[in-house]
Amino acid sequence: MLRRRETPETAAFTPDCVRCPRLAGFLREVRFKHPSYYARPVPSFGDPDARLLVVGLAPGLHGANASGRPFTGDHAGLLLYETLHAFGFSSRPLSQSARDGLMLDDCRITNAVRCVPPQNKPDGSEVRACNDYLRQELEMLPAGSVVLALGAIAHGATLRALGLRNAAFPFGHARRHALPDGRHLFDSFHCSRYNTQTRRLTPAMFRDVFAAIRNELDAAGPKDNGQLI
Repeated sequence: MLRRRETPETAAFTPDCVRCPRLAGFLREVRFKHPSYYARPVPSFGDPDARLLVVGLAPGLHGANASGRPFTGDHAGLLLYETLHAFGFSSRPLSQSARDGLMLDDCRITNAVRCVPPQNKPDGSEVRACNDYLRQELEMLPAGSVVLALGAIAHGATLRALGLRNAAFPFGHARRHALPDGRHLFDSFHCSRYNTQTRRLTPAMFRDVFAAIRNELDAAGPKDNGQLI
């Protein structure tokens, strides 16, 4: 039987990925300076049968890059996990380490770029190089699912992975986009320290987005092992 040849565009995610020379070089520097850090490409985290996929930008230097779990150990994760818990997606309101026992239900978290970038700013080529990993996450979602893009870069990466154009689905906080495949894309400003401290994004604004997502999923019906029943 012939097997499909694996290409860089179809290869499964691996924490040994070195596709982006700038990011791979930066990770080598980080491992030297912080030998206790995870300091590798960060895998997605959560329920493999989830109907909600949260897409962030990239691991934080002293957050996910240190802990090995998205949004764990940095300021952005404080609001995210607190809100996930409030809406029944997380077993705990605080994510302290990758070994703290926290579990996600009907939710999965990933990033547009899996490696920490210098100054938290990936370039366009790095977003594109990582896009097939995001595409594979999106392909896992069942019908009636929701994607939450945290910020414009995550929004654009999601549309690219789905083969859709930004112009047809412009980013805006609290926007809801009905996608051609029946799923929905919700947008939010990123829950970064800068956005929350400047009040560009308040906890109430973030909760409103999650309330709309919860209503969307509840209207679609209950989940049973990744299948709507």
